[in-house]
Amino acid sequence: MKKQLTIATLALLLGLFAQTAQAQNKNWAVGFRLGEPSGLNVRKYFGVANAFDLNVGTYGGLYGNVRRYRGGRYANVGLTIQGHYLWHGDIKAVNNLRYHYGFGGQINSRRYYLSRVTARGDYDASLSLGGSGVAGLEYFVPEKPFSFFLETGLYVEVAPAPLFMNVQSGIGLRFNL
Repeated sequence: MKKQLTIATLALLLGLFAQTAQAQNKNWAVGFRLGEPSGLNVRKYFGVANAFDLNVGTYGGLYGNVRRYRGGRYANVGLTIQGHYLWHGDIKAVNNLRYHYGFGGQINSRRYYLSRVTARGDYDASLSLGGSGVAGLEYFVPEKPFSFFLETGLYVEVAPAPLFMNVQSGIGLRFNL
């Protein structure tokens, strides 16, 4: 895993200094997202106005890893897979700046500590499933094959804790292929 992360980081750094490609939304973009969730970000563009965005990484680190949840609390960082179908377009007033917004879903795996058994350290390691929405901005650096993005959104859980809500935000860098 460490070797794969090193190779991916080197590939992104090489892309930062490449002079041949012009930054723009192409067919694919791969990068890193820091926030909630944090991790690998992959985007597939469909024409000039739509895309699918996938985040695979950690959940629960940005806003603290101890949170009230159901009849107990989360007390760690877990794994998440999040996907959104996006609509995007140009912001005419600023060159190379684009907006995006979209909706999708999220699956999380975290330890949930029940209040009545926390003294013993027992936990439930079940999955949670919910819907999420996102909106953000992306800046494509002129004459470079990468872009920076900033976004925020909301996660609303469906199961096992219906209507549990969590604000999600992130910043990141993508290499446009």
